[in-house]
Amino acid sequence: MKLITLLMLSAGILTPGLAFSADPAGEVKNEAKSAMTKSAQAAPVKVTSVEGITEYKLANGMRVVLFPDASKPTITTNIIYMVGSRHENYGETGMAHLLEHLLFKPSANFGIKKGTKSPVEVLNSTGADFNGTTWYDRTNYYATFPANQDNLRQMLAMEADRMLNAAIDQNDLWNPKTQKGEMTVVRNEFEIGESDPIGVTTERIQAVAYDWHNYGKSTIGARSDIEQVNIPRLRAFYKKYYQPDNAILMVAGKFDEAAILKQVNELFGRIPKPSRVIEPTYTAEPTQDGERSVTVRRTGGTQFVGAGYHMAPSAHADSNVLGLLSDILTSAPSGRLHKALVETKLATAVNYNTVSNLEPSYGIFGAIVPKESNLDAAQDALLKVLENVKAQPITQEELDRAKQNARKHIQLALNDTAKLTIALTESMAAGDWRLFFLERDQLEKVTLKDVQAAAEKYLKTTNRTLGRFIPTETADRTEVPSTPNVASLVKDYKGQAVVAQGEAFDPSPDNIEARTQRSALPNGMKLALLAKKTKGATVSVNLRLRLGTEASLQGKAEVGQFTAGLLNRGTERLKRQEIKDSFDKLNAQVAISGGAEGVTASITTTRDNLAAALDLLAEVLKKPSFPTSEFEEFKLALAGRIEQSMPEPQAQASNAMGRLTDETPAGHVRHVNTLPDQVAAIKAVKLEDVKAFHQNYYGTESATFSAVGDFDTNALKTQLNNLFGNWKAKQSYTRIPRNMKAIAGQKITLDTPDKASSFLLAVHPIAIKDDAEAYPALLMANHMLGGGALRSRLADRIRQKEGLSYGVGSFLNVPSQDPVALWAAYALSAPQNTAKVEAALREEVQKALSEGFTDAELIEAKKGWKQSEEVGRTQDAGLAGQLAGYLAINRTMSYDKAFEAKVAALTVAQVNDALRKLLKADAISVIIAGDQSKVGK
Repeated sequence: MKLITLLMLSAGILTPGLAFSADPAGEVKNEAKSAMTKSAQAAPVKVTSVEGITEYKLANGMRVVLFPDASKPTITTNIIYMVGSRHENYGETGMAHLLEHLLFKPSANFGIKKGTKSPVEVLNSTGADFNGTTWYDRTNYYATFPANQDNLRQMLAMEADRMLNAAIDQNDLWNPKTQKGEMTVVRNEFEIGESDPIGVTTERIQAVAYDWHNYGKSTIGARSDIEQVNIPRLRAFYKKYYQPDNAILMVAGKFDEAAILKQVNELFGRIPKPSRVIEPTYTAEPTQDGERSVTVRRTGGTQFVGAGYHMAPSAHADSNVLGLLSDILTSAPSGRLHKALVETKLATAVNYNTVSNLEPSYGIFGAIVPKESNLDAAQDALLKVLENVKAQPITQEELDRAKQNARKHIQLALNDTAKLTIALTESMAAGDWRLFFLERDQLEKVTLKDVQAAAEKYLKTTNRTLGRFIPTETADRTEVPSTPNVASLVKDYKGQAVVAQGEAFDPSPDNIEARTQRSALPNGMKLALLAKKTKGATVSVNLRLRLGTEASLQGKAEVGQFTAGLLNRGTERLKRQEIKDSFDKLNAQVAISGGAEGVTASITTTRDNLAAALDLLAEVLKKPSFPTSEFEEFKLALAGRIEQSMPEPQAQASNAMGRLTDETPAGHVRHVNTLPDQVAAIKAVKLEDVKAFHQNYYGTESATFSAVGDFDTNALKTQLNNLFGNWKAKQSYTRIPRNMKAIAGQKITLDTPDKASSFLLAVHPIAIKDDAEAYPALLMANHMLGGGALRSRLADRIRQKEGLSYGVGSFLNVPSQDPVALWAAYALSAPQNTAKVEAALREEVQKALSEGFTDAELIEAKKGWKQSEEVGRTQDAGLAGQLAGYLAINRTMSYDKAFEAKVAALTVAQVNDALRKLLKADAISVIIAGDQSKVGK
């Protein structure tokens, strides 16, 4: 696979003839013991062990990969079925993705059996971070949740049950009588994709590039196949592929390996190995024999040109080389395409899209071009860079930089067990999870000759799909290599040393508070430091600068945005690329964001590299050079992103909501302009104003800093004092308060022509802040109404029951210092269904207000919310951000402890009373953006 690309990128009938089931308590029930063979009861067999990850095989053919890691109190389960859109036949496109959705519906012993929870209820009750995804060669279901036996037992039992006992019920998919079901939800997901002209264009490029292979078809499938899917065929597809001998279960996190292996074998090992045989697919794409073209004409805010090329399968050695080549070509600011198109203002951005594939793959290089710019000129520049590498050979400096970038992302992945476990999904899709490590090792062996040869072999005219066909007298074709024997590649592979694990850290508010040291620098900058041993000796830091006053920031919103955005694009000593290279060499993941009111800088690196990374960050913050070329490039890109979003329903609705709730006058630093006015304001920014803003407003006397992870506390304090202890801004800082704006009951309709999906927002301001007595009750009310992932009143009605929307829910934003909270609900749908969505949303809100919630709902909401909070506190970067934010308001983790206690003590009467007091149905304003010509049709 292209490892660097993968890491950076970075949905009640028993199956006939099957007797196995697993109940929610984790007990395996043998309803027909005669069906169980003696071999199915055998102990698991160890297959291999690489860098602390061990693979076993059960007697029924199921593969089990275990990765124990006690450094965080979470467990990640990831079950991968080796089936994707590549396995779909005529009339079956989108079938693998439909099954992904339907496996979240009730199964025999999870939701169908009386008194049991459905898969979604199980996932929500554990506070899990979960999802299901479908791609060309595989489908996976993953979840990260607090490590305890109840959670793990439920999760494994649920996966075992839905492996064989998912209902795949006609009424779940589409009920002809009620005209509702999951089919319309998936169709809406299809419609959302159809509203993205650039995404559609890349799909068309790939479709034209392939004559026969299913890699040329979008995984979501054809609309006709989604709408007319045949239930018996869908069940047959499920029965064929959702079997133990076609599955890999990965379990990572805090657990005892021997105990979990026994539990897995008890649950999954008794499932009989099916007698059917999965025949390998054998359709091979013929060699492309000339350039191809496709043109898409749709509404949109920007132009796009893309060039796609057939490439080696992910397990082939060429694939790793191509990953490095793509970084050399597209990385900002040194990438050849970036320099040829973005720096010259022919394009606002360049990109590269590829996927991990078992069979010969595909890659697309693209450029986003402003409406008023010359698309032909951008196309010529794109192709000149891509197909002229022979005349301008790759340099050793370019290769070294790409390798270091790859090393950084690999190291970051290895230091995060949950993310690594999910990332290994793509290695499995390519043939084996060990390919991740094998390709990491091969990375170091790639030579300049290898990269040059790959560029000349694959990036040629006759292998390209772009925009036109030109006959040629001499055939010059690319013979793409077949998939190598992966088993022989990984057979004796042992890997490198296991990454050192950290301490078993308790993420409770009490323990976090006990371990956190707070202090301040001489200039007033506040510190919160939580030192602990972490896997790979990682550490995350968060620095927040707070700037200016309401009066001094008048008219400076855009200037402040430019200042923050240009900080890491050059210092008095270093150029932009040198800054990036330096952070990469330190294996430091760095993010700087903000605007006129403040800037947030975060770093994730290792103990040994922290001091150097902070030195470099200080240089970036204190001594930016603001190069003219970078200023112009940033301006063009920023304006281009807004112009690209202008025709889109979500962008228009979101902007309308911002303007509807905005209580500030024009020129105020928080004033929300229209999208066209935002573009005009961006284009009017001057470089000298940016430089002056930095000189006057930047300093750390009102800043906060936090660190969580492996570091020397005393050394860090000393360094921070040296770097920031005397840095003061010329312009003082005073927090700008927020005020409530009365907007009750308004209706805004926006027309977005030729968009297949519409976007609805329902908005209701609430005059409370987060220390209000009613806040815990309102939070739980929102969780049950629309805040719970997939499972809530709004999701149950509009998504699950009505099948009108792929994405629907609500959120509650309650600030800490001003009583200006906001409740909002949202829904994506087809324009012709928006009126139904609005009616259903209003009905569910009114029902919640009039009838209230139940005790059972509240119990589940409390449990899911609490465990979600626990998972959140295990993420060091997020915890660092929380501690830094708390410093500014003089808050400690005792707030979290007290808040959790308040939530735990809530009664359903208190929740219902709070909702009725604070949310009024007639005060809800609604914003709808969509193609109004399709409404009601």
